[in-house]
Amino acid sequence: MLFIITLSYIRPIEEVKAHLDAHKAWLIKHIQTGNIIFAGPLKEGNGGLILAYGENVAIIQNMIAEDPFDIHHLTRFDIQTCNPAMRTNDFPAQWAAEALAIVI
Repeated sequence: MLFIITLSYIRPIEEVKAHLDAHKAWLIKHIQTGNIIFAGPLKEGNGGLILAYGENVAIIQNMIAEDPFDIHHLTRFDIQTCNPAMRTNDFPAQWAAEALAIVI
């Protein structure tokens, strides 16, 4: 399953920045394990977005519980589950195997 995770800062940006390096290390760890596909800050500067992959939401919740942003209560995490129905042919099938591949 794919998960869209929206992070919304709930503490002052100075507090968030103090834990940014640790948060980036957490992201790298989970990119390397294959649970995070991509991550980045929102253009507005008030949070971020993560596309994640996992067998179920409990895996994603446990992963988030290790994030310094969650540990220090800096961010609200909104997790949405997505079962892709269609994907571009270039999108790796490992993350959306049952989605119809559309050739562009």
